[in-house]
Amino acid sequence: MTTTSPDQTNPVQAILWMLASGLSFVGVTGIVRYLGTDLPAVQSAFLRFAWGVVFLLPALIGVLRKGMPGLHLRLHLGRSVVHVAAVVCWFYAMARIPVAEVTAIGYLNPVLLTLGTVVFFGERLSWRRVLAIGVALIGALIVLRPGLREVTDGHIAQICAAVFFAGSYLFAKRLAGMASAGQIVAMLSLGVTLALAPLAALVWVPVSVAQVAWLAVVAACATGGHYCMSRAFAAAPIAVSQPVVFLQLIWAALLGWAAFGEAVDVFVLVGGAVIVGSVSYITWAEARQRRRSLVPEVL
Repeated sequence: MTTTSPDQTNPVQAILWMLASGLSFVGVTGIVRYLGTDLPAVQSAFLRFAWGVVFLLPALIGVLRKGMPGLHLRLHLGRSVVHVAAVVCWFYAMARIPVAEVTAIGYLNPVLLTLGTVVFFGERLSWRRVLAIGVALIGALIVLRPGLREVTDGHIAQICAAVFFAGSYLFAKRLAGMASAGQIVAMLSLGVTLALAPLAALVWVPVSVAQVAWLAVVAACATGGHYCMSRAFAAAPIAVSQPVVFLQLIWAALLGWAAFGEAVDVFVLVGGAVIVGSVSYITWAEARQRRRSLVPEVL
């Protein structure tokens, strides 16, 4: 008799969860774009993560009571520092360049993460990965079009955000075998909030009740987006839901056009599609490789 582990066989469910995740993250970008530059990027990021701590307080109390080994704590602290740089760059970019461009450049995160796993974890860089990374970089050039238009400080900030977010995910990958998902998320919210507090204090400006409330909605949308993404990954292989991520760029472009009068840039859509296509290919190829390497257990 041959037995295998249960297959993930709910592709429709995975797609619906990923659609919900995309809408949640578009809500995040839209609200931050709406808030604009009235608040410094550091202050906005601090308030957003402070709300995250409030939402995750029950889980956080349990984590702190239980305690953790020194290595775990150092990894959590390292991730918090890198994530602070990422979110500050992201908030800065979001207030200064079109929503669709922020979204498209953000698609580089998994590509940079792939490079990071090669450099820091010694994972093999197959020809498929090399090809997909090269295609993704071409997609980024289509979005930015250096030499054909001005590449602003907002674009540079979002590229830096993509690099730092990839670094944060590398810490998360290292922690995944040591701590639960709840602990990782809760410690990230606490660490980022504490790290941002002194920086926010240096640039603090008066904040209205409406701004604080909107940033609470940002925190709720971000939390919901990550939850829906986790449910999508649990329902079916990532290769099934990854192409749906491209719809997030379509929604971001429509939001920028309808709410902020931003022109729909065809180059941004094409470049974003190229990047997502390369990421989807990496995901599909590696998932197929893993399936081939599985040996069924015979009882």
